Amino acid sequence: MALKRIFLVISGMFMLNLAFSQPLGGQSDAGFLDMPRMIKGVLLDEHTGAPLEFAAISVFTQKDTVLVNGGISDDQGTFTIEVDPGSYLVKIEYISYRTKWIDDVFIGEKDREIDLGTIILAPDAAMLEEVEVIAERSQLQMGLDKKIFNVGKDLLSRGGNAADILDNIPSVTVDIEGNVSLRGSQNVRILVDGKPSGLVGIGDTQGLQSLQGNMIERVEIITNPSARYEAEGMSGIINIILRKQRQSGFNGVLDGNIGFPAQYGLGANLNYRKSNVNWFASYSYRHRESPGRGSLYQEYVSDAGTTYLEQDRTSERNRTSHNIRAGIDYFFNEKNILTFSGMYRISKGDDFSELIYRDFDEAYSLTSISTRNENQLEDEPNLEWDLNFRRDFKNEGQRLDLSFQFRNSDEEQSATYDEQARLPNGTIEADPVLQQSSNKERQDSYLAQADYTQPIGLEGKLETGYRGSFRFIDNNYLVEEWRNSEWERLENISNHFNYDEIIHAFYFTLGNKSGRFSYQGGLRWEYSDVTTLLEETNEENARTYNNLFPSVHLGYEMPNENTIQVSYSRRLRRPRFWSLNPFFTFSDSRNFFSGNPNLDPEFTDSYEIGHVKYWEKASTTVSLYYRHTTGVTERIRTIDSAGITNTFPVNLSTENSFGLELTYQVEPLKNWDVNGSFNFFNSSVRGEYNDISYDADRFSWMGRMTSRVKLWKLVDVQLRGFYRAPIVTPQGRNLSMASLDLGASIDVLNKNGTITLNVRDLFNSRKRRYEIKGIGFYSEGDYQWRVRSVQLDFTYRINQKKRRGERQEGEMEGGDEMQF
Repeated sequence: MALKRIFLVISGMFMLNLAFSQPLGGQSDAGFLDMPRMIKGVLLDEHTGAPLEFAAISVFTQKDTVLVNGGISDDQGTFTIEVDPGSYLVKIEYISYRTKWIDDVFIGEKDREIDLGTIILAPDAAMLEEVEVIAERSQLQMGLDKKIFNVGKDLLSRGGNAADILDNIPSVTVDIEGNVSLRGSQNVRILVDGKPSGLVGIGDTQGLQSLQGNMIERVEIITNPSARYEAEGMSGIINIILRKQRQSGFNGVLDGNIGFPAQYGLGANLNYRKSNVNWFASYSYRHRESPGRGSLYQEYVSDAGTTYLEQDRTSERNRTSHNIRAGIDYFFNEKNILTFSGMYRISKGDDFSELIYRDFDEAYSLTSISTRNENQLEDEPNLEWDLNFRRDFKNEGQRLDLSFQFRNSDEEQSATYDEQARLPNGTIEADPVLQQSSNKERQDSYLAQADYTQPIGLEGKLETGYRGSFRFIDNNYLVEEWRNSEWERLENISNHFNYDEIIHAFYFTLGNKSGRFSYQGGLRWEYSDVTTLLEETNEENARTYNNLFPSVHLGYEMPNENTIQVSYSRRLRRPRFWSLNPFFTFSDSRNFFSGNPNLDPEFTDSYEIGHVKYWEKASTTVSLYYRHTTGVTERIRTIDSAGITNTFPVNLSTENSFGLELTYQVEPLKNWDVNGSFNFFNSSVRGEYNDISYDADRFSWMGRMTSRVKLWKLVDVQLRGFYRAPIVTPQGRNLSMASLDLGASIDVLNKNGTITLNVRDLFNSRKRRYEIKGIGFYSEGDYQWRVRSVQLDFTYRINQKKRRGERQEGEMEGGDEMQF
């Protein structure tokens, strides 16, 4: 049935292409019969004589300067523009070059073409200087609907992974367990090049730690997406754009790093462009050893009295990964591009942890000491294929995008456990408990989508499209214990869990602009079919959701570089695979974490009003937002008569969240740039579980500031501070967290190379600290996933100068924009 649905989707996309397509090049049948007239020429650099590729050529009517057609030059600097008979103005533009106008270009009824010959363009020195100065301020680009973080300009991101980069972005935080939050909410959707990807993993945590920063071009943050975008992600969308170059000839970037605790890596991004074919490839190797530590104090009250537990944890997580990505762009012409790419990642883990339990009686006298050791091996290969076709029609802005994606992930984990209990005097209480576990998981995902844009008038447009995603996961978890000279299966823990998810979506948006006022409205329909199956008990849970997701965006441009926008969107959060899986962890025999197969999705109505103000050397964005969520999911902790805790997710009733966010960027002095963000938010959670109220009212705030100074034109120094205030949870609170990072870089080898030294968590203070209270128990604890680290990175650019500005047309294109 699933293959049949996939076939129908692909067939529908093919029919959609036929419906909107024209012959390649944008010519109609009548055009071929009429032998269309052409204006052609060759563009060369004034000093070097080199051809200028990707220059923009625009043709206007001579009489009233109405734009009639345009195009770009190829790798030889040549261009050909189709026109009707008449008199024209030709405008030629190329970044950092002076614009050139050619008047009185006349083509008659009997003329087939007009050859403008060789056209020389001269560099504009003033513009080159302006581009460099402006670009130095563009680490963070701000807008009402989107914020863009340019990774290459951030010293503290070099040599890191995707999780490190996200943790450096205003409004985004990554906790010590790798969970990503946007504006304080973990209900965020993470995409790669506008699509789900195996590069960020199934749970969006370990995959982020394996995706190396040298593969990332930029990160886009969209807090209130329109109906064009996938409805998943209640607080917004984080879109990671990968590097992909289209610059002529051979060029690339090589990268290597080493650090402490033990970490080292190598990476390369290479590109070769010849004529209408562009080859691109990237590779990264990474090894990181991450020591961690934590502690737990717990009180348990029962009819027999009060007992106490003190627990200490040390861990060593070793990760090694290889990422390979390669592809080809084929340019049928400037309006039709076919891209095929593939990615393969192999990630291996070798982890060790030690837990020490100290049990105390009611008089707080030590009764026993237990030690539990875990050794775990992990092997996770990922494969991904992408096929994309882009068609730009003759009318400016008319576009069709078709894409298909296949992803496969196989994960295998094996672990051994040994636990030994002793009396306070060191005497062994009993034989050690020996256990072992294996977890085998396979995921196959298919994605098919089509997007069409139709211009309306001068500034309006209609967007419509389809998206179909199909995901199938098989997870087999086995836990055994050594008893009576053989391994016995633990039936209450082992399980075989299947997860099937099929989602169909159609959308349309309509927008336009009248004077200073702009508007856009849209509607998205999504049908979700989710089925889970526990094979051990044959328990099947099939659920379907049929929902509409409207969106409205209104904008007004005020004088003096002021813009205001009001927006609304409806979004959802479907339960993740791990949240539905009844059991998935066994490393701590006293504290279990499990899923809940009966979870329902959360639905959110999101409202936002924002204001952007630009000055010559500063800009600010202020946003006031409100979110109303039904079926809100929270993790609840319970404790049984043996003092064993279980933490699992449940649907509560509602959550109302208010927030105020300020993002700013300022240049106090010529070579000093400061940016950052503050987010103040309040939320009210209402709901109960098993007749116990979990109402919670919480207020908190977080802030991040980055200061960057350029010294002697070759040296950059950067400092970043982060603080998150305490926040109340339904069963307690998370305490405050603060950290400080420091980095410096110097350009070498005639600016073809850069050496960067950075220190993350300078004061070793980034720890999760929490308190939890429930009926009959109290817990407090802390955990540090990764200790302070120092890293040295070297980057070498091949046939590229250090990137000073926004990417030029044809250079360093970072994948695709989000097409939904």
